[in-house]
Amino acid sequence: MSLAVPATAFLLIVTLGYVVKCWLSPFGDCRKCDGMGHDFKTDRKGKTRRGKDCRRCDATGKRIRVGRWIYNRAARTYRAGTR
Repeated sequence: MSLAVPATAFLLIVTLGYVVKCWLSPFGDCRKCDGMGHDFKTDRKGKTRRGKDCRRCDATGKRIRVGRWIYNRAARTYRAGTR
């Protein structure tokens, strides 16, 4: 019983922190290209060259965060239902 209160408080703080992060910075780095917007490849000599553009982020290096995506979808559904 005594462990439930700190655990609940911890989860509430983590959740509110993520909400604030999604509000202040709705876009995060792409996980596939690490925010570069493209991949790296090496030629036969071992020299690093620029590879193809990242298809997941359309070569921007940024993706919308999951929490912001959920908020946008809920807001769009709410707006469509109240008209």
